[in-house]
Amino acid sequence: MDSKKYSTHLTMNEVKINDNFWNSIIERVRKEVIPYQYNALQDKIDGAEKSYCIENFIKAGKIAEAIKNGKNVPVYPADKWVYDDNNCDENAFHGWVFQDSDVYKWLEAVGYSLKSQPDEKLKAQADKFIDIICKAQLDNGYLDTLYIINNRDEVFTNLKDFHELYCFGHLAESAIAYYQGTGEKKLLEATYRFADLICDTFNEKGIHGYPGHEIAELALVKLYNLSGNKKYLDTASFFIEERGKKPYYYDIVLGKETVNDNYHYNQAHIQPKDQTEAVGHAVRGVYLYSAMADLVKINNDDELYNACAKIWDNIVNKKMYITGGIGATVDGEAFSFNYDLPNDLAYSETCASIGLIFFARRMSEISNDKIYSEVIERALYNCVLSSMAEDGKSFFYVNPLEVLPEASRKDSRKRHIKPIRQKWFSCACCPPNLARLISSLSEYIFNENDNTIFINQFIGSQVKTKKCDIYIESSFIEDGKIDITVSNVKESFSLKVRIPEYVKNYTVKSPAYTTVQDGYINAEIDKECEINICFEIKPRLVKCSNRVRANVGKAAICRGPIVYALEEADNGKDLQMLTINQNAQLIYNDDGSITAQGYREEPDDTLYYDYNVSRKEEMKLTFIPYYKWGNRGENEMNVYIRLDK
Repeated sequence: MDSKKYSTHLTMNEVKINDNFWNSIIERVRKEVIPYQYNALQDKIDGAEKSYCIENFIKAGKIAEAIKNGKNVPVYPADKWVYDDNNCDENAFHGWVFQDSDVYKWLEAVGYSLKSQPDEKLKAQADKFIDIICKAQLDNGYLDTLYIINNRDEVFTNLKDFHELYCFGHLAESAIAYYQGTGEKKLLEATYRFADLICDTFNEKGIHGYPGHEIAELALVKLYNLSGNKKYLDTASFFIEERGKKPYYYDIVLGKETVNDNYHYNQAHIQPKDQTEAVGHAVRGVYLYSAMADLVKINNDDELYNACAKIWDNIVNKKMYITGGIGATVDGEAFSFNYDLPNDLAYSETCASIGLIFFARRMSEISNDKIYSEVIERALYNCVLSSMAEDGKSFFYVNPLEVLPEASRKDSRKRHIKPIRQKWFSCACCPPNLARLISSLSEYIFNENDNTIFINQFIGSQVKTKKCDIYIESSFIEDGKIDITVSNVKESFSLKVRIPEYVKNYTVKSPAYTTVQDGYINAEIDKECEINICFEIKPRLVKCSNRVRANVGKAAICRGPIVYALEEADNGKDLQMLTINQNAQLIYNDDGSITAQGYREEPDDTLYYDYNVSRKEEMKLTFIPYYKWGNRGENEMNVYIRLDK
């Protein structure tokens, strides 16, 4: 690890997106997804599961006011993960224990959106929510509606399960984004008060606990970066250092002997610095690993870096789907064992891929290895985009690679697999997480250090830096072309453009001296210039390791970063009957589909029979981008197809 190589991503203050592919998606989030979620958080979507989120803050605000006025307030049980009209009083907290985080993620998305596109109506809606949230805060800074409403005496007594610190983490991220997007400090000031309480509570002389669901660590680093207040950094480090120590804190609280049951679930089985494999709940894991990577860079911590590098290698080389999805099993929403990547049982939660993108960007800032940007691209164009419908009003929580609607209805093992996107979820972490990522997409394009600017994603954009101005005109998804204009050059520097791993041929036209270094096109810039790059992007067959049992004898169709899928709407039922020749010509069409000649086996209703060669007929196969599947009603979908020799 060489601290001289460290880089920093360029932020929304510096980068503006204008891209043929992404403009419509960003606008969909701004005009459709964010307003839709505003209504969902207030339970105003007909036929959707209730959120209870804003309702809880209103209840908590009344409790906080009553406490200030010296009134007695009721106490309700705080002993479940989810509360509804069937198991709690109507005046008690409702929803999941982490329900507060939904509005925080929404506010974070709003902050990013307002930064790039001012909108007075949207800001007024956000300010309304912020007023409701701040009224719920207790005088000591505490802010979590479950315990404010139900039982103030049990604050910080069940860190393992009940997510106060997780909700704080999303509060902090939203407050920072909203402040940076609007200049408004009200939510940020409330966050500092809660953060100060946490720092005063969790330390060497206080409680030696740590979050059951990580993200507070990540958020505290962000608060440190914004404020310069070292106690936030110290508390983030404290949480990571305490995690996994024996005897386990959670066991001490529960009054039992130290055991190993289920501590892999929240990555608390051993200390993070000693971890080498991605285990447990996938979202929790990548949030933890992201914070670890932050601390590596701030503290130049070799030991923690070695853990991050080994965990990263385990994820991308043994536990990641071709779509950039992670977390293969519904059991614990977790990483499974190495090479266990079933297509029809895949959990592949949207939030997990988003967290993987967070982890990847931080790792890229440490080493500038292009592999991290490759993974960001893979997850972004496939698993993440797939989770949102084309109208922005329904969502996937789970992102499978094979869907049979009948199995989703009748097979209990596959009930988490939805053949159509859902209007909302009672556990609604994914839709606002998606909105905040897409709204902050400009922060994933460029990295910079003292002598180099890295172009990591081929997204049309413009950026102003201390070195120069850069304008990128991109039709990368359509034809692989990227035109880079460098102007207002103030000092000499290296401009490095990532060469995608799937590109075998490319051309570069540049007046600047160019070389290839570590998978980057390197141009030495000392004056204004234009660089024209054309990557050859062809449809291709992609195999995965034969250690992945589900895909032996199969391949996926890809073009550039985009994975393709078969849908019943184009190819008829029983997609398992379809095969393709390994030498088939793959034709890319103007509508973005790929077609090829393939075969359909004739069905055989006899359950068992002596082996013979199956009869089949030739047919044209149509593949669509994976992120587009499920927009034409309920139907079968397969990413992988059997190969014919």
